[in-house]
Amino acid sequence: MKPYLLSAKQLIDKVKKSELSSVEVANSFIERIEEFEKHVHAWAFFDKKEFLEKAKEADDWRLLGKPLGPLHGLPVAIKDIFKTDDMPTGYGTPLREGQVSINEAEVVKLLKNAGAIIMGKTVTTELAYFDPGKTTNPHDYSRTPGGSSSGSAAAVASFMAPVAIGSQTNGSVIRPASYCGVIGYKPSYGLISRSGVLRLSFLLDQVGIFGRTIEDMGLISKVIINKDSKDKSTRIYPTENMEHSVLQDHPFDPKFVFVETPKWKNLDSDSKKAFEKLRKKLEKNIIEFQDPSSFEKIFEYQQVIMETDMAHNLTYFYQAHKNKIGKKLKEAIERGQSYKSKDYAEAVDNIETIYDNMSELFHHFHAIITPATTGEAPKGLAYTGSPEFCTIWTYLGMPSISLPILEGSNKMPIGVQVVGEKFDDVRFLRSANWLLKKLNK
Repeated sequence: MKPYLLSAKQLIDKVKKSELSSVEVANSFIERIEEFEKHVHAWAFFDKKEFLEKAKEADDWRLLGKPLGPLHGLPVAIKDIFKTDDMPTGYGTPLREGQVSINEAEVVKLLKNAGAIIMGKTVTTELAYFDPGKTTNPHDYSRTPGGSSSGSAAAVASFMAPVAIGSQTNGSVIRPASYCGVIGYKPSYGLISRSGVLRLSFLLDQVGIFGRTIEDMGLISKVIINKDSKDKSTRIYPTENMEHSVLQDHPFDPKFVFVETPKWKNLDSDSKKAFEKLRKKLEKNIIEFQDPSSFEKIFEYQQVIMETDMAHNLTYFYQAHKNKIGKKLKEAIERGQSYKSKDYAEAVDNIETIYDNMSELFHHFHAIITPATTGEAPKGLAYTGSPEFCTIWTYLGMPSISLPILEGSNKMPIGVQVVGEKFDDVRFLRSANWLLKKLNK
């Protein structure tokens, strides 16, 4: 099997056993990139020579018998809003073209310290908002890959990277994962540092992971979940043996709650049929839950927080380059400038209130099942699709994951979104793994 087809865990194991060298792994991905990048356009920055040099350094380090980190020699793609000190960070805008940062993102530092090789930077929408970049969907080049973590999802889906890091402020991990047919995992808010990452909203920004297996989600999470004094939202969370823990069987089959959410009417007919079949297949393990009335308000609350915070955090780009940034971004910032302080306070206060009112569900059930998107990836590259099936869970800071289980009439992937209890990510991932195995039988 060609190295680029292997999971992250498989690659690490083969390098560790000397069945593959890091250079061989790198060359395999380079060949893949040279074949598919001209169609997919997932990379904002990729330097073949630099990638190979890093791979050789990893091999030399291992041959010298020096201590190896848990990700030694693993190539990882990084969304182009995470600062790196050895390659440009462009934020998806020509206004930052070629800029290299001194203060590297905490996530990047943790990955490097664990032995990972940062392959390059993946395409993001402009300033991680809605205006698309150049990336296409690997399953159909005429369709969007989703956003804003467009390149990260597409790079993994096209086997140009084994895993990739992205971020989500509304639906920017779950939606592209669904459209591209890969696993996309957004941990609980507060588990992964956003230090050194372009800030849209302190209350909503969350780091996510793209890959092909639940084991790989645990493997990468084990490294990048970490309390960081530079990000006051972070907390201590036990991650020892996380890559193994997430694969453990439940003592009994998990129970799920199916939630349509207030946006169910916007789900396309293919998806409605697919989810009906899914519910029937899981009938012994699933019940339907009536949305709380408070769910309706979340869409307004999320918008108020996100756009108010964007108006503050993107002040420089708006004031200095008002006529150069995208129309949607400009409009969002201007709406953010107009909200009243009481509206913002109400939106913030209700995060905890709404979550507390529904958290009792997890005393009886392991996870929520709900759509990840409105359906297959839309045709065209001018629109990255609706994030509306992600909004509730992002606002509440709950862990969520998109599993590539369903398929539309155009043979395009449709993700199933699983949502868990806050700060119970290991059990949540274990339930997601059970579901993946159950539905893929």
